[in-house]
Amino acid sequence: MPESRAAAHPRYEALLAEWCELLRRCQEATAPHGGPAELPDPAPYGRDLLERWAEPQRRYHTLDHLVTVLARTTELTVYAHDPDTVALAAWFHDAVYRPDRSENEERSAALAVRALTEAGVGQDRAAEVARLVRLTVDHDPADGDADGEVLCDADLAVLAGDPAQYAAYAAAVREEFAFVPDDAFRAGRSDILRRLLDLPRLFRTDYGRDQWEGVAHRNIATELELLEA
Repeated sequence: MPESRAAAHPRYEALLAEWCELLRRCQEATAPHGGPAELPDPAPYGRDLLERWAEPQRRYHTLDHLVTVLARTTELTVYAHDPDTVALAAWFHDAVYRPDRSENEERSAALAVRALTEAGVGQDRAAEVARLVRLTVDHDPADGDADGEVLCDADLAVLAGDPAQYAAYAAAVREEFAFVPDDAFRAGRSDILRRLLDLPRLFRTDYGRDQWEGVAHRNIATELELLEA
């Protein structure tokens, strides 16, 4: 049987182990007196998520993106109110992704609620994961929403890459939307970039503002200039 796209990724086993540890902690927090045999096995849920992140239509929203966002949420853990809930939201935030559809975040949020409640995670936590996933539509969490700030900062950290990293990111986004004609893509992408620049601030955590804000603004402005040239 041929190896799956996800299993071919060099960090597949590490990601699956990380997921299993995370889900087990959240399961046990819901049912602290239940024995391990009473809890659903986390592995099938992890394998399903990893296969989703490895779907062939993805060029930017890939397993590499998942790895990066998980790393950034860890980097920002000190700012989170509930790091495990933020980590779950990172796993689900683009679990459903079709570049030709606009409801990806909503469908990803619905998947999170369905999968997590089935897996034995409490309904309140599952609902909070879904809420965080929906924030990645516009990356504009309310002031004081610590977990929303961490997830959104982690997701937007790609904007603060060095020139080569940012160019690779922008090229991958274009590849995902290869079915869109150039003129339409330039118009749509320019609108997204302007909306990002119009936010009062891109990053909400102190670390994000200090380390990423200036670089991200320069990268976005440069891409916008190239698109509008």
